[in-house]
Amino acid sequence: MPETVPFFSQWETPDMTLDVLAEGAEIALRRDPLWQGSGAETLDEYAVWAANICGMACLKMILASRGEIMPTIELARRCTGYGGYVVTERSIKGLIYAPFVSFVQEVFGLRAEVMTNVATAEMPAILDRSRFFIASVSSWIRWPEREPPSKGGHLVLVTAASAKGFRFHNPSGHTSATQANAVLAPAEFDRFFANRDISVEI
Repeated sequence: MPETVPFFSQWETPDMTLDVLAEGAEIALRRDPLWQGSGAETLDEYAVWAANICGMACLKMILASRGEIMPTIELARRCTGYGGYVVTERSIKGLIYAPFVSFVQEVFGLRAEVMTNVATAEMPAILDRSRFFIASVSSWIRWPEREPPSKGGHLVLVTAASAKGFRFHNPSGHTSATQANAVLAPAEFDRFFANRDISVEI
């Protein structure tokens, strides 16, 4: 497998993360000039969905590693049909792991498995068997010098792991260093990791 895995943000303009954090996604992302690349049918749809599709950004990166480029909100729409998201007038709940696994297996032929109670120390061995690891982490992983208020709630794509460090793509990183090929020591990654994930083979 190639070492270089394409990076995609969960917003179409990757450097809008700080604006999203300051103003909220539904306000800030209405200024995203590239929103149509998301696959959204309207700007409203994009602004509502983009804050909820870190998992679809991870899937987009996985598919891109084998030469397939698909818009994130198109992926989210299709995943919703499998139950991967539950959409109401007031909220979007997801990503829900088990339906996501069914979705990627049936639609893209990916072998995926939901894993829980995963110790950080086990991740290198898991990546020896699987190509990718979609890990549940705190979104504060973009600020490794800070102590997160909780673990989980955000998804990153782990592409390599060893006793020396974990390399990952963060769909909501706020700088180039925290977006593509970010690296943390295992003990640092563990402070953000919720010990659950989806392993994916392509």
